[in-house]
Amino acid sequence: MSRLFCLLLLSLGLAASVNAQESEASRALAGAAAAVGASHSLAAASSSSVQAAALPSVQAILAAAAAPEAAASDPVALAPIPASDPAPGQVHRIRDMLTRRFGLARAKAEQISSAVMASASKYSLPPALVLAIISIESRFQDHARGKHGATGLMQVVPAAHKRLVKNLDLTEPAANIEAGSAILHGYLESARGDVGAALKSYGGSTAYARKVSLRAKDFETVGAASGVDTAAPFTAQ
Repeated sequence: MSRLFCLLLLSLGLAASVNAQESEASRALAGAAAAVGASHSLAAASSSSVQAAALPSVQAILAAAAAPEAAASDPVALAPIPASDPAPGQVHRIRDMLTRRFGLARAKAEQISSAVMASASKYSLPPALVLAIISIESRFQDHARGKHGATGLMQVVPAAHKRLVKNLDLTEPAANIEAGSAILHGYLESARGDVGAALKSYGGSTAYARKVSLRAKDFETVGAASGVDTAAPFTAQ
């Protein structure tokens, strides 16, 4: 009886030992599986990180490739293009007219015609109008002097336009025509585009405005021959 009891206890001990070993083995297998899963997860995360790190460089390459096309289609991205100079043919025709009709030396006539075209373009004035004013005011004599200190081609009065003509040599054709054109442009703006009123302000009388308007028609022929825009009205009021 006692021997049978001992055998029973021994069997129970062996079974418990076996169960414990199986449980330990199961836990070890589960731990190994978890470790493998974690390793895969880490590898996947590492792969994603590598891809994410590489992505900006790909985007940068694509952006760099698209940059020239974007610059071509976006006017803001382009450098501003400066206004072109008057066509040489236009300047030469006016020069030849000044030489023939007013007896100017060729070099002086070209200097004046270039200045007229540049200022007329800058201030949106018909070149024929600027030429008419010069012909009446000074007959294209750049050192002409008049009443109240009026000086140069367009007979600019320094005392009346101190800020505008400060540090300018009004006997120099380009400076004088620039100043005179700026003054006329200001009168046109004040008169809301009324050429007659602007000319009256410039010369001081309605008679002056009419005289300039008539003289401008003589220069329109030169402008038309040279392709110069003379569409602005000259009717004095």
